[in-house]
Amino acid sequence: MLRGFYTAASGMIAQQRQQEAFSNNISNANTPGYKADQTTLHAFPEMLMNRIGGKGNQISVKSSMQFPIHQSIGALNTGVYVQETIPNFRQGDIRETGSTTDLALVNGELPNQSANLFFTVQNEAGEVRYTRNGNFTVDGQGYLVTNQGYYVLDQEGQPIQTNGMEFTVTANGMLRTPEQTAALNIAYTPDANNMVKEGNNLFAGEVDEMPADVTFSIKQGFLERSNVDSLQSMTQMMESYRMFETNQRVLKAYDESMGKAVSEIGRLV
Repeated sequence: MLRGFYTAASGMIAQQRQQEAFSNNISNANTPGYKADQTTLHAFPEMLMNRIGGKGNQISVKSSMQFPIHQSIGALNTGVYVQETIPNFRQGDIRETGSTTDLALVNGELPNQSANLFFTVQNEAGEVRYTRNGNFTVDGQGYLVTNQGYYVLDQEGQPIQTNGMEFTVTANGMLRTPEQTAALNIAYTPDANNMVKEGNNLFAGEVDEMPADVTFSIKQGFLERSNVDSLQSMTQMMESYRMFETNQRVLKAYDESMGKAVSEIGRLV
């Protein structure tokens, strides 16, 4: 009986975690460069149930030991859990904004579907992080930064000084001002699934040297939109909620059965 409690409870916890992922996706449906989270459910190991004390054949080992072969009842599922949450790195739609500081990173030829490209930025702790959100701005000191104030880095790992809003960015990532030219540091990873998602639309992880056959383009005055499908996420959220309710009803039924076992069966004894 208690196994049923644990199975239903694990289903409720798994659906709750899915709900959290879907809610986060919907809330970031308008965040530029946001990559939707995907959850994967995994079942706990099944248990093979045998009838205890049933009549069965005997098997002898070395003619000195006898082991009973109990009649098999079947498998018992012991619940599910959210194994991991993985971002979907599919390219989002490109939207024109007309703003000089908005940059869209458009993937070209990549070696495989898992490979991806990122802008390189520096967070408040001075650590290098990666993002697909090109909704940049210029701070009071004339540096190109994210909306959170993180420096956008060049290929030398240094913040990019623009000295104002008057600059151009070429398709190959060269930022030009009247005073200087800097190359945006476009990071490459052969497997984006190894990147760790952090807050503020940032990713942490190891990147590799850009292969010669990888191509991309930078579009100034454009933004990559979030790849969240709002309608699909809403549908998935409703399905997950229904599954949560189903497990809740099962848990309630087990609780009522346990109550009867304690009060009625105990009274008969």
